[in-house]
Amino acid sequence: MRPFSARTTAPTAAERVRSILAAAHSMTVVSDGIHTEVRRLDGAGAMGHFHLHAPFEDTEAQTATRVPVRLELTDIAPTPVRDRVRARVKVTGLLAAPYDAEAAKSTCMEFGQAVLEDAQGRTYVTLHALEATELDPIATSEAGMLTHLVDDHSEVVPLLLRLVRPHPDSGMLRALPVAMDRYGVTLRLEYPHAHHDVRLPFKTPVTDIDQAGPQIHALLTTARRLSHTGHLLS
Repeated sequence: MRPFSARTTAPTAAERVRSILAAAHSMTVVSDGIHTEVRRLDGAGAMGHFHLHAPFEDTEAQTATRVPVRLELTDIAPTPVRDRVRARVKVTGLLAAPYDAEAAKSTCMEFGQAVLEDAQGRTYVTLHALEATELDPIATSEAGMLTHLVDDHSEVVPLLLRLVRPHPDSGMLRALPVAMDRYGVTLRLEYPHAHHDVRLPFKTPVTDIDQAGPQIHALLTTARRLSHTGHLLS
């Protein structure tokens, strides 16, 4: 687990992969040249359907015929922002037998590697890093919290914009929350031909989902103390 510090304001690649795997509602399983769409993961995420383990070390397991498999997941923003795909994750590995989409139990998968692809590029994540990372307490609730914020508390976004530095210029068309994690909220500022993401960090990382609300209120309290610039959306 990565120790929290005052400078920790964004999740690591391992934390993001762990969150995406936990919050996934669907994924594509590619094995033996067959693409299988797996939907309705019943709140257990991808790891409720597969369980990962380190490569086998015994000689018999190494020489046995194993089936390559790849899990493909797409992380999509729950709010109606421009360019809603936030990241893609691919997890590769081996199965002891051909993949069975109808299996009643989770499938045992020998881990190969995980790859996170996002706007910052491509990052490889090891099994050790995933196992050493605690699941973000907001991960499985993020979609509901963001849609609730947009649908029922739209007045909050102009307040949060007061915290953005430098201030958005008059060319901004709109701003919406695009992500939330234990470290803070990310706003997407949309312009006529581009967009820009800005992170608003919480004072301290959230360690329990019940802390998320107070942390958001703390951001809003800070924002209310700031004067209007005259260039913010109303």
